[in-house]
Formats: sequence, structure tokens, C-alpha cells
Amino acid sequence: MFISLAVLFINSIILYVVPEGRVAYWADWRFFGLTKGQWGDQHTTVGVLFLIAGFLHIYFNWKPIVAYMKNKAREVKVFTGPFNVALAVTALFIVGTYLMIPPMSTILDISGHFKDAGSAKYGEPPYGHAELSSLKMFTKKENLDLAKSIELLKAAGYEVSGEKDIIKEIAGKKGVAPQELYEAIKSARTTASASTGSKEAIVSEAIPFPDVPEAGWGKKTLSDVCERYGLRLERIIHKLADQGISAEGDSTIKEIGATNNLENMGLFEALHAIVTG
Repeated sequence: MFISLAVLFINSIILYVVPEGRVAYWADWRFFGLTKGQWGDQHTTVGVLFLIAGFLHIYFNWKPIVAYMKNKAREVKVFTGPFNVALAVTALFIVGTYLMIPPMSTILDISGHFKDAGSAKYGEPPYGHAELSSLKMFTKKENLDLAKSIELLKAAGYEVSGEKDIIKEIAGKKGVAPQELYEAIKSARTTASASTGSKEAIVSEAIPFPDVPEAGWGKKTLSDVCERYGLRLERIIHKLADQGISAEGDSTIKEIGATNNLENMGLFEALHAIVTG
């Protein structure tokens, strides 16, 4: 039980600071050679081992445990002083986490800081679980020319048998992250002419603006969003101001939302309405 507790302690620290799943899988994040998923699997299985060991510990030490719970009159008493303190502290953490009050909220905020730093360091994927898409689906969603993408991959030394190959598997054969594969085929992006009318001053050429937010939407800066979808930053800021939304290019979507008392989805809908006219 002690050894499994020690392993859980190490696993917990690593999972506390590991980047978000979408970032870790996209960048093929590893620590001591293990991926986020493998660390999570160990945390689960060793946790079960700890529970089994705990039950065995209670079974083989039942008499000493009962004796510890007896008062001076040799009567068994569950709600002893130490038990009540332990119960109160545990309840405080459960309720405090639900209500998001310090220090529980601080613990989660620190973890969020580490995860945000991971996103900034490794970068966000184009969309959730992009690494599991086939080459055909990935190039379609990213407005990349499929034939040219395959050509670029082969020129860069990737093994590609066809459009049905999975991004993660193609990258894995070369021993690189899916993120690196994406960098190799970015130049295969196809562009579309800008629309006419009111949208002409807003949209240049890029990936069509989505109907739902992509992965990591809240952590993207407004300038990153505009660059990705070919939007003119100064016009977007102006249009948002017309709706009473104050925004700056280097602010994240989450920060802009917080400043204007908007949820991330509310700001997305505002941008979607601007872009789609």
C-alpha cells in the first residue's frame, strides 16, 4: 500500500502539470518516455492496486483499528476527535472545490497555469483529436491540397501509402509529433478569393470560419484567430466595438470575454455573426 501510494504521488504531480490532452497528443508530449495517456493509465491501475491493498490492510488489521476507535471506557466510538477533524477537512475540500473558493480554487488555478504554459509552448492542434484524422479528412478540414500534401510528405521523408493513412501513424513512423507533420504540409494550403460586399473589408483569404469553436478556442489570441481565418484584425476590432465589445489583438478570447462579461461561446457567436454577415 505504501509503495503504490508513492507511485500515485508521482503520477499525481505529473498529471497536475501535464498539458491539456489535445495539446499533449498533438505535440506527442512525453515525460520519461511515457505519453499523457500512459501516465493516466498507470494512475488508474496503480490506484486500483492501492484500493485493494487498503482493503487488505483493513482486513488484516481490523482488531487494532477497532481498538484504536475505543474510548477510555473501552466503548467503540466512530466519531472521535481525530475522526471528526479528518471528516471536517475532507468535507471542506469537497465543498470548497464545488464552490471554487480558496485554497481549493488556487490549487486548480495553479494547475491551469501549467496547462496554459504547455499550450503556449507546444501549440494548439487545428481541431480536437486532429492527430486521429485520416490524411484525406485532415487536408479537407485544413483547406490543404491533398495531392500536394502527399508530395510534400514524401519529399520530407514520411511514409505515405494513401489518403486513408492516419496523421498520428504517419508521424509515428518517422518518430515525430503530428504537429511537426502539419508544419511540413502547411504550404499546400489552398486559398479562396475574398467575398464581395460588406465582408470584403473583413475577410481576406483563409480557412472558412467554423460553425463551432475549435479546440482551445478560449486560449487563442484575437490576432491568432484573425490570422488563422484570414480576418482583418483592425476591422474585427472595430466591428466588435460596434457591438459594445472592447478587444485587443494580443488578448486571448477568454480575457476578452472576461473583460466584457461574455462567455467564450458568446464571443464566438459575435465573431461568427460578423464574419458571416
